[in-house]
Amino acid sequence: MLRRHVPSARLLERGVIDRAKIVLAIACLLAWTSSAHAATVTLLRPRTRAPEVTEALFRLQGEMLSVGLEVSFAERPLDFGSESSERDAWFERMVTERRVDAIIDVLGDPAPVGVDVWILERETRRFRASRVVLDPNTRNAPETLAIRAIEVLRSNFLVLDLDSNEPATEPAREPERDAPPPQPARAAAPRVGLAAGVSLLTSFDGVGPAVLPLVRFEARLGAALAATATVSGFGTRPTVATQAGSVEVAQDYATLGLRYSVPSDATVRAFAALGAGALRTALEGSADPPNQGHDVDQWSFLAEASLGLSWQLSQRYTLSLAEHVQFAAPYAAIHFVDTEVATTGRPNLLTTLTLGAWL
Repeated sequence: MLRRHVPSARLLERGVIDRAKIVLAIACLLAWTSSAHAATVTLLRPRTRAPEVTEALFRLQGEMLSVGLEVSFAERPLDFGSESSERDAWFERMVTERRVDAIIDVLGDPAPVGVDVWILERETRRFRASRVVLDPNTRNAPETLAIRAIEVLRSNFLVLDLDSNEPATEPAREPERDAPPPQPARAAAPRVGLAAGVSLLTSFDGVGPAVLPLVRFEARLGAALAATATVSGFGTRPTVATQAGSVEVAQDYATLGLRYSVPSDATVRAFAALGAGALRTALEGSADPPNQGHDVDQWSFLAEASLGLSWQLSQRYTLSLAEHVQFAAPYAAIHFVDTEVATTGRPNLLTTLTLGAWL
């Protein structure tokens, strides 16, 4: 009878040991997961909300959430780039109130050219900065910055989470504190734009208004400067009439120029432009007998100065309203018999309304 009960006792003992191992493994797993926590990263919103900078912030947020980081936003303090007691106090508040592990500041306006990644060192409770700078010809700068910033965070957070003093496999370069920030204009790649709209052209001396369709090509040369090419024509033909007859006036023009937009973070921005090109004036005359009408086709050199406002409808689309003054040399004069009754191009006033898109 005793021998029959010994195997059962051994099986029971093995079952108790196996259960104890399972419970111990679960307890270790719970202890490890409870000690792990997601690092918190704060993205700084710049005071100038340029479209490309906003896109970079969204890219950074998405990349960080995808790797399990907690993301928050904060307004960028004034004079954040310089060392001061106010900045150190702001850092201390971010650690105490928000339990922030890292802070990311996007560099460049209106196009991002790099990021400063400030990482909290747990032993000293001070932030250490690592700067990521893009090459001037980098394509898709917002996406590239997000990926590079994640690489910096991954390497540093790995060291922090393991509570080790070993350096990361790819440590970020420590920036020189006195180094000047990169110039955004050099890193901004030129972009091409296309705009279409209408122009209202009128003369100051007898020729009524004409409505002309307009097409403009633009190439961004920097943060505020763009090259433009404009073509307008095939519009309505105003008529100049007297008792001796009448003349229909057709005008077409093309210009090349430069446009300067006043730097601003507002939706509406002012701009000024200068251009030069050619003006074609076609006069088709009809006269009452015994007079005889003539047709004239004249080309002139055209100089143009412009002032206007542009509305940023979205990241790609812009609505612009502008006033232009055009001077033609030689200007066109309309005569009936021996009397000059009207001129055009001395000067002309032009109002344009266009809708543009960056391609």
